Amino acid sequence: MMKFDDLAKRIQELKGAKGADLSMEEDLSIAIMNLISLEEHFFFTAEKTQKSDYFDLLNEIREVRKELLARMIDQHEGETWCVSKHLLAATMRIMEVATKLQSDGKKQEAQQTFDQAYKIYSLFWALRLKLLDLSNIKKKEVDKKPMSYEDIVNKLVDCCRE
Repeated sequence: MMKFDDLAKRIQELKGAKGADLSMEEDLSIAIMNLISLEEHFFFTAEKTQKSDYFDLLNEIREVRKELLARMIDQHEGETWCVSKHLLAATMRIMEVATKLQSDGKKQEAQQTFDQAYKIYSLFWALRLKLLDLSNIKKKEVDKKPMSYEDIVNKLVDCCRE
């Protein structure tokens, strides 16, 4: 069970660690999401056009995505590499659905869907920063009040920090 003081110390270590620029990592995670989407689009384009050159492009994009994801998920256990990739892919797709709902004037449904995307994205960060208690697959408790993954991400990731 992680105490709040321990979590606060860990957050400061992560923010202050040499080479640990979490705002840059947030940008990188979004870039990885887009690369995953490109892989999907090249797949569908190859199939729809029956042009295998698109599979070559897919492979090039996949290699870049793998290299960039390795910068974020360096040491992994079990299937955390694939879980990370799928969390980012799901986040991107849920964001796309939310954006379409909002464009259709379905603001409440869009907001709920955006919230779901953020929860999935927060799970990625909890996994990335090893804040998950994977032995029981549940949130770690901070003092006696559990902190949500969203709370943790809000404290760690600040996209406005350059």
